[in-house]
Amino acid sequence: MQAAAVMEETNNATTIEQQPIALINGQEQVANEQQPSSPTSVATPTSTTSGGTGNATPAFSYDDLFPALPANTSAQSQSGASGSTLARVTSSQKTHIVHVPCKERKSTESEKFGEGESKRICQQITKETGAQIEIVSGKNQSLTFLIKGKQSELLDARRKILMGFSTQASRQVTVPREHFRVILGKGGQRLRELERVTATRINIPSQGDESEFITIAGTKEGIAQAEQEIRQLSAEQYKKSSDRITVPKVYHPFIVGPYSENLNKLQEETGARINVPPQQVQKDEIIISGEKDAVAAAKAKVEAIFKDMEKKCSTVSVEVAKPKHRYVIGPKGSTIAEILQLTGVSVEMPPNDSPSETITLRGPQVALGNALTVVYQKSNSVKSVEINAPHWIHKYVIGRKGANMKQLEEDCPNVNVNCLEDKIKLEGDPENVDRAVAYLSEIINNYEENFTFEVMTVNPSFYKHIIGKAGANVNRLKDELKVNINIEEREGQNNIRIEGPKEGVRQAQLELQEKIDKLENEKSKDVIIDRRLHRSIIGAKGEKIREVKDRYRQVTITIPTPQENTDIVKLRGPKEDVDKCHKDLLKLVKEIQESSHIIEVPIFKQFHKFVIGKGGANIKKIRDETQTKIDLPAEGDTNEVIVITGKKENVLEAKERIQKIQNELSDIVTEEVQIPPKYYNSIIGTGGKLISSIMEECGGVSIKFPNSDSKSDKVTIRGPKDDVEKAKGQLLELANERQLASFTAEVRAKQQHHKFLIGKNGASIRKIRDATGARIIFPSNEDTDKEVITIIGKEDSVNKAREQLEAIIKECDEVTEGEVSVDPKHHKHFVAKRGFILHRISEECGGVMISFPRVGTNSDIVTIKGAKDCIEAARQRIEEIVADLEAQTTIEVVIPQRLHRTIMGARGFKVQQVTFEFDVQIKFPDRGATEPVEVLTNGGSGENGGEEGQEGEQQAEKEPEQEPVRQCDVIRITGRIEKCEAAKQALLDLIPIEEELTVPFDLHRTIIGPRGANVRQFMSKHDVHVELPPSELKSDVIKVCGTPARVAEAREALEKMIVDFEADKADRELRSYVLQVDVDTEFHSKLIGRHGAVINKLRADHDVNISLPKRDEPNDSIISITGYQANCEAARDAILEIVGDPDSLHREVIEIDKRIHPHIIGQRRRNIRKIMEDYEVNIKFPGADQQINSVTIIGHPDDVENVKELLLGMAEDFERDFLESVPLTPPTIGAFLTGSGSGSGEGGASESVFVIKDAPWEKQKQGKNLNAPNTQSQEDFPHFAAGGAPVAAAPITSVWGPKN
Repeated sequence: MQAAAVMEETNNATTIEQQPIALINGQEQVANEQQPSSPTSVATPTSTTSGGTGNATPAFSYDDLFPALPANTSAQSQSGASGSTLARVTSSQKTHIVHVPCKERKSTESEKFGEGESKRICQQITKETGAQIEIVSGKNQSLTFLIKGKQSELLDARRKILMGFSTQASRQVTVPREHFRVILGKGGQRLRELERVTATRINIPSQGDESEFITIAGTKEGIAQAEQEIRQLSAEQYKKSSDRITVPKVYHPFIVGPYSENLNKLQEETGARINVPPQQVQKDEIIISGEKDAVAAAKAKVEAIFKDMEKKCSTVSVEVAKPKHRYVIGPKGSTIAEILQLTGVSVEMPPNDSPSETITLRGPQVALGNALTVVYQKSNSVKSVEINAPHWIHKYVIGRKGANMKQLEEDCPNVNVNCLEDKIKLEGDPENVDRAVAYLSEIINNYEENFTFEVMTVNPSFYKHIIGKAGANVNRLKDELKVNINIEEREGQNNIRIEGPKEGVRQAQLELQEKIDKLENEKSKDVIIDRRLHRSIIGAKGEKIREVKDRYRQVTITIPTPQENTDIVKLRGPKEDVDKCHKDLLKLVKEIQESSHIIEVPIFKQFHKFVIGKGGANIKKIRDETQTKIDLPAEGDTNEVIVITGKKENVLEAKERIQKIQNELSDIVTEEVQIPPKYYNSIIGTGGKLISSIMEECGGVSIKFPNSDSKSDKVTIRGPKDDVEKAKGQLLELANERQLASFTAEVRAKQQHHKFLIGKNGASIRKIRDATGARIIFPSNEDTDKEVITIIGKEDSVNKAREQLEAIIKECDEVTEGEVSVDPKHHKHFVAKRGFILHRISEECGGVMISFPRVGTNSDIVTIKGAKDCIEAARQRIEEIVADLEAQTTIEVVIPQRLHRTIMGARGFKVQQVTFEFDVQIKFPDRGATEPVEVLTNGGSGENGGEEGQEGEQQAEKEPEQEPVRQCDVIRITGRIEKCEAAKQALLDLIPIEEELTVPFDLHRTIIGPRGANVRQFMSKHDVHVELPPSELKSDVIKVCGTPARVAEAREALEKMIVDFEADKADRELRSYVLQVDVDTEFHSKLIGRHGAVINKLRADHDVNISLPKRDEPNDSIISITGYQANCEAARDAILEIVGDPDSLHREVIEIDKRIHPHIIGQRRRNIRKIMEDYEVNIKFPGADQQINSVTIIGHPDDVENVKELLLGMAEDFERDFLESVPLTPPTIGAFLTGSGSGSGEGGASESVFVIKDAPWEKQKQGKNLNAPNTQSQEDFPHFAAGGAPVAAAPITSVWGPKN
């Protein structure tokens, strides 16, 4: 009954919801449907009794209590409908692999070495084409690209990859210019497709270029494929012909025919293509193309039609109003074609931009009269009417989703409706237009009478408040008043437009205006409050901020979340309330700041327990009386600082009371030592290491230096008297040492002479420092006086250093002029690169001025101005450079081109280092220069390497299998011969080698590290490539590739790792010693301690790992200790000492009512913990889920007896005070459900029970062979799912019955 009632109600609701909505007199009316007169009745579960007596147990039917859900047939019908029409779905994603061998790779510029540039190019190609690209670089410098995407994306990406990474060749193909258009295709589409397929770039000359050469660039295979396609297209064009014939434009319609019938027939009969100019193009020429015979046949037929119509045709003119011309023309000229088909007469219309209204008819004389009649009919076949309709009504005229227009189209076909600014224009058949005008006029009048609109100007800042959260405010008005509300922001106007029924618009306007007036009276204010105080302002569970909000209910207070990371708290509401709330918030912040004063008090660790007091009595008293928060470091923490938080005066009081406790228990004294502030940094040391070591040596005394702002010279020392004296002595000793070593003197020298004083790489100044021991400081860029040089050290050292510097400065000040002869052919070398070499000489030689003669003069005299020693140094340097230039030669080194990138290094770093170290120039060949050269040996050249070249030839004869030398393999080195040889050897040393090393397989994981971090660091550190074997091979051989020196370094590092690994392996075996101790599980909690403090201390003290068994393990009393044997044994002894001897302990079980247990244990076990600490016993209470009263006491007999008496006394007191009024047993569920009390009989009280008949779990007892519901069963307890494939029907096996 219940299910039926629910279904009936649902059907009614559905019927009402689906009623059609008709528009009558501008109002939405719903067909009147009788609503149910009363709520659906709910069936109540029926109960039966097992007997006829009133006291019998009531039994309820399972089906009544848990009625079945209504059957769901929609899913089955849907599955049946869709099951037979399964479509095969295939992915549009394709995969393609492109391989670029090393020898075909494009050469890159020197600043783009490495994989970064390759990845950047691939990312750019991905952005342009949309294809996914993965790049892999092989050992042989080849590149492999994996491309994923659609077919068109694959072709584009492949073409761009080959252009970007492969060596590009080019070829020119000769093609006649008249064939270019065929190769280009329509809109260049064929050319683009050809470029995409062949991965080439094809350049066709422009129209102004008379060239017949088409240039193809790309890979060799792509060029060959593109050339073949182009030549094939050109060959096909050679077979074709074209001709032109002039026919007057007026006869073109007869050649084309109605709807192009004649033209299509001619093309089918002859096989030629006939191109007649469109009607709007004023050309007489007709172009015929195709096979030669077909062109001739088509030309003859076209000329025949022209001559025939030229003889037959006559003309007649008719005047038709210009607006009606389009009715004669028809859509896309269809009406003219229709007239030509019906009468055989061509209709010639004047141009659209011409004011002429004359239409000319051309055709046979007998057909002109009929054609004239048809033209008049067509011109008068359409009626045009305009209806006045305000622009805002247009959307209502159209209707929701165009409903009115669809209805109009059905009732009045072939009527065109066009909405203009304030009008609606209708065109079509006169009769249908009249009906459409009547239909639309009725709708427009209806809306003008019953609907209206209002526009309100609103401040844009009010929009979000007017709209409401998720549009709540506006949606409410729309639903209640049936109006449309739109916000318009255009041309600087901010309006809200309300449209709908007149009464609804009026009410909506009033509500919005009231809201706007309220918003205009509101005020927003930002309060800047430190975000660290936000939590304190909110208070525990929001209590403080709730109090403020309760006082100012009309004010919205927005506090930023921690993620917003801002200090601004926003207030919004009435102006007066916002101002008052602002003041209250600032007052609250001030109170919080005053109560957040923090002081750190250093108290020696041994006195912390006295500060806390017995049971925390002292610290609790100080907290309560001073109203402060006092935080002490944790038990295992070495920190000695106690942190006090609260109001300043309270914090100071708490500090004094804590310090008083310490002072009463120890001879703590405080002394002050006078030390000049300039020595503070040197005494403190880097990172405070020096002062920390002094405090540690002196028993942990506290040494406090004054702040830099105070300008005080008193250092405070606090601690035990003897330790303070010791620290004081060390500080004074350090201060005296710093004072002796801080004598200062100043020397002045011109800034340009500083570099000469310093010398090359600091050689001169280092020599003075070593000789005198003084420290010499030159001015930095930030110093205003650039000439002052400061000398610091002992007095005699400073004086010696000053004398030496002044002597050198005196020589530098004696400015003179010198000359040096340099051959003009070398002048360019010195002044090149913006005079880089001259600047470097000037810097090295004390800032001398070097002047070369002007260009064009044949002088070889170079002038040098400066100090005498500086001039001499500059002259020697110039002569050295000239000698190098005179002795320069060029040698060649043959290194295979594939290794050049490795030799260059990242961004050319390696080769630049060789160039700088040996002062030579190194030139690498172009990658594209693959021409073979005469056999050379490393270092041979045509000029200086003749003998070496002959030796190379002999060596080549001996080794015929050696690969031929190409131009791209030859590296040229220019410089002095000995430096060139050294640079050559350095380049040869950079050639990588590969070496196999034996490393134990167990060490491989350590070498790799987490996610390969260790091996990457190893390769980066030693500049090698390490290749480890796959883990499944379990091979000990690894490969190391790099330069010989780097490989040797890596080998040494690996050998050291192997030694450390073996030593660590032996140590791990020693640390793996396991010792087991049998400890009763009742003592495990004592062994663990509070928050694990005891067991963690044992682990730390003995450097062992202690593992306790889990509760479900069979040997739950065995504790395992792992570590060194000696440490394990020491830890075992410590455990046994904590636990004690089990044989000497006494165990006694007492009975205490379980309801009293929580009172004895106390809040957070405080009471029971204090009892156990005072009497040194262990007390065990049963778990919360165990309904037993037993309490176990373990300890020494006397202590156990004392605790027993104490607990029983406490239990007796609680039982007497609290349990006399508590019922022994709670009411049962059965009693609650039936409302009946317990009956009495001889057997005692009996409770009523709640019985359900025919439940699923009773089915097995009734012989239906069904099991009870299984909670792990997917069938008995299925998952809720959002959808999926329909499940095939299966036999009913669940006790719940058939599925719905």
